[in-house]
Amino acid sequence: MRIQLISAVAAALLLAACSSDGENTGNAAGTNTSGTDGQVAAASVAPGSAEDFKQNVGDRVFFALDRYDVSAEAQQQLQKQAAWLQQYPAVTVTVEGHADERGTREYNLALGERRANSVANYLTALGVDKSRLSVISYGKERPECTESNEACWSQNRRAVTTINR
Repeated sequence: MRIQLISAVAAALLLAACSSDGENTGNAAGTNTSGTDGQVAAASVAPGSAEDFKQNVGDRVFFALDRYDVSAEAQQQLQKQAAWLQQYPAVTVTVEGHADERGTREYNLALGERRANSVANYLTALGVDKSRLSVISYGKERPECTESNEACWSQNRRAVTTINR
C-alpha cells in the first residue's frame, strides 16, 4: 500500500514536471469594449454586484495537479479580488474549492477544501475580514469541463470566489 502511494506521488510529480507551465489565472475581465455595444454592456453592470465582480475582477484562480498552494499568477488575481472586496465592505463571499476527476471522492473533497482555505487565507492576509469569508469544497462534483484530458482537468482544478446574496 505504501509503495503504491509513493509510486503514485512520484508519477504525479513526474507528470507535473513534464507539463507546460501555462497556467490560467482566470482573469475574467472579458468585457467587450468594441464599439458602443460593449460600452453599454459594461455600463449596465451594477457596481458592487456579483456580475461586476466576475466581469471586472475575475472570480477564479487555478491550481497545479495535486497542489493547493497559491501561485504567483493566482496571487495577482487574488490581490484584485481583495481590492474589490475592500471597496465593497458589506459584501460577503464563499470560496468554492474544486478538483479534477482523478482521485477518490474523499481525496478530492479534501483537496478542494485545502484550495478554498488557501484562497481564503490569502484574502485574509490582504486585509479582508475573515468573517466575510466562508469556504466550501465540491471536490470533483461540479466540473467546469467534462472531457478527460489535461486541458479540461486544468480548468477543473480551481477555486471560485462567489458573491453571497
